[in-house]
Amino acid sequence: MVWLLAIASGLIVANLYYAQTLVGPISAATGLSPRAAGLIVTLTQIGYCLGLLFIVPLGDLLENRRLVVTLLLLTSGALALAATASSPWLVLAAALGVGLASVAAQIIVPFAAHLSREATRGQTVGKVVSGLLIGIMLARPVASLAADHLGWHAVFVGAAAAMLALAFVLRHKLPRRLPAATLSYPRLLASMWRLFASTPVLRRRSAYHAGMFGAFSLFWTTAPLALAGPEFGLSQTGIAIFALVGMAGAVASPVAGRLADAGHARSATTAALLLGVISFALPLLVPGARVVSLALLVAASIVLDMGVAANLVLGQRAIFVLGAEVRSRLNAIYFALFFAGGALGSALGAWVYAAHGWHGALVLGMAFPALALLYQLGEYAIEAAAPARRAE
Repeated sequence: MVWLLAIASGLIVANLYYAQTLVGPISAATGLSPRAAGLIVTLTQIGYCLGLLFIVPLGDLLENRRLVVTLLLLTSGALALAATASSPWLVLAAALGVGLASVAAQIIVPFAAHLSREATRGQTVGKVVSGLLIGIMLARPVASLAADHLGWHAVFVGAAAAMLALAFVLRHKLPRRLPAATLSYPRLLASMWRLFASTPVLRRRSAYHAGMFGAFSLFWTTAPLALAGPEFGLSQTGIAIFALVGMAGAVASPVAGRLADAGHARSATTAALLLGVISFALPLLVPGARVVSLALLVAASIVLDMGVAANLVLGQRAIFVLGAEVRSRLNAIYFALFFAGGALGSALGAWVYAAHGWHGALVLGMAFPALALLYQLGEYAIEAAAPARRAE
């Protein structure tokens, strides 16, 4: 069941990233102007954030299996619309729909936590998040390679078929789970602000991972530009292979889960944030040789993905112990906040790369996890000082 949920999460979240490498051919085929082509990716992200805030909380209100299957059917429909769209408005509507419905992955992760024992919850969440991260990392290179050989329409046709098949499998394999919540939907949404304001762990974990995911988004926005540039001169296939190698960092997820289960979440978080800083420092140490530079960049991608994977699991493990009745809402707030950090990292990364080049982007990327680490260490200092103040 754990591996089924991990595979399902990866397949679902991959839908958010297929279009990132296909914006050019999609916009050309549908008549979308070059200036508006970026809206394909932007509307997918907007749809996902809206889904996190308005659909994922339903996991605390509605029967979970039915909710997941319904969202998968809607995702399949949106992907099929994207595959057959012949006008700009249709492809943009499809992009928004894909983002909205793909939040099914964020109902599955708390579902996995519900199904697991307390003693092994971190390991379970870690395995499911590994699948989710592998889906993120595989989506872009797979879409690029498939489009080269079969055309971009085939990517969305295949994804739509995969969602239909997954809906059928989960409908027959998932157990029913009916939450005990008695709140109405408006009161459920209103409770999210109260949860954020009254849950320090949620605020801290969201801040930590906003820094890490901001760095992750910045790296994967700017690294392909640098790899295709004169310094490295990689083809699209070469960049796809580079991205595939980077997914090795997902192995950190179950390790982080075991550390959290053993009571080492704080030190593991510090290590994860340090990995984020180190990943951007490595390429800055690059000598002139192209082969060595590329090898260090590959190492940096793996180290960064390890830090992001570990920190994501540690954050979810920390908030999932706060109560089963609010788990979906906590997960929705957590993801919405760190996705905002990711959007900021991606936007700033592209701007800094254009203005200051690859090294400027690396310095900015290092600042995201560094600020998160300083925030964590500041929290430690405040906690350490509190007993001394009480003693005075």
